[in-house]
Amino acid sequence: MKVALIHEWLTNVAGSERVLLELKKIYPDAPVFTSVFDSERAKPFADFDIRTSFLQHIPFMKAKRELLIPFTPIAFEQFDLSKYDLVISNTTMAAKGVITKPNTAHIAYCHTPPRYLWEPDLDPRAQRGRFSWLRSRTIHQMRIWDRVAADRVDYFLANSNYIKHRVEKYYGREATVIYPPVDVDRFAPVNKNKIGDYFLFASRLVSYKKCDLVIDAFNDLGYPLKIIGRGPDKSSLQKKAKNNIEFLGFLTDEEVKHYYAHAKAFIFPAEEDFGIVPVEAMASGRPVIAYRRGGAVETMKEGITGEFFEEQTPQCLIDAVRNFKPDNYDPEKIRDHAKKFSSEIFRDKFKNAVDILAKRYSEQIFDKAIGE
Repeated sequence: MKVALIHEWLTNVAGSERVLLELKKIYPDAPVFTSVFDSERAKPFADFDIRTSFLQHIPFMKAKRELLIPFTPIAFEQFDLSKYDLVISNTTMAAKGVITKPNTAHIAYCHTPPRYLWEPDLDPRAQRGRFSWLRSRTIHQMRIWDRVAADRVDYFLANSNYIKHRVEKYYGREATVIYPPVDVDRFAPVNKNKIGDYFLFASRLVSYKKCDLVIDAFNDLGYPLKIIGRGPDKSSLQKKAKNNIEFLGFLTDEEVKHYYAHAKAFIFPAEEDFGIVPVEAMASGRPVIAYRRGGAVETMKEGITGEFFEEQTPQCLIDAVRNFKPDNYDPEKIRDHAKKFSSEIFRDKFKNAVDILAKRYSEQIFDKAIGE
């Protein structure tokens, strides 16, 4: 069976790219079709068979991903996938919009229906930036295309129950839940006497990740807070942060591992589709203080792996941090829970689900042919 993998763009290595790396382990011979590929920023994919769109030849597109968005529907529709038996799209936006032949099964692993289209209050990118006036005027047409693209998918897989419900709401489609892979073996707990006095936040520094909420809370608390990550909001966030807050910037994997393992607790204030970073913190044996919405509700076990706060306000987070008792948590129990989201479990469940769905599609095609 000839398999093709479809991915939005390869311009960095984040959560969806880690999923793609695992998909390549399942389907090592499958080429990857993507809108653009930056070999410097996405080095783990340098030796893969990458097939890019016409957008690859427009130099500034790699550096300005937000400029890609209006053009990716055209890019993905132009790929010729006629010789493949199975197409798997690893999608957050337009990758699911590829056009396949009737005898080709298309299975979409959906990380989210585009938030900037369907829930702009959670992702305000459509209303920000130099070209926001244009995006705001085309968003209706983009929603129509996104729904048409979803109809081209034969079967949906979702990365959480939270996303499963959104696929049902916005696309009117059922989805099977398979949690994304987390490299839990990369992390390990340390002895309790080596735990530091700081809390940890790690994320790209953009508004919808709610770093400003964390800074406001810890400005009031005065507790030590370390922030891992970079992004367009870094300068403004640094200006508002007090001396108890330290910005660490971009770190190596080993450095991230160290800060996870030695943190008093990890702070997770965003409403995420799944949320890999809190699982990484749990794999390090550290409890998480999270907003009670989105994927965190599925990945955490209250009282065992951490605590929740109910509203995205500084005061709610302040109360949760003040009430947090680190001695109530067992690092090994926290880590054992995180193992449920390992890469090995993901690969087994994903391949099993795809095999079942591909067989079902083949049988449907055969039945139709016999009926005709």
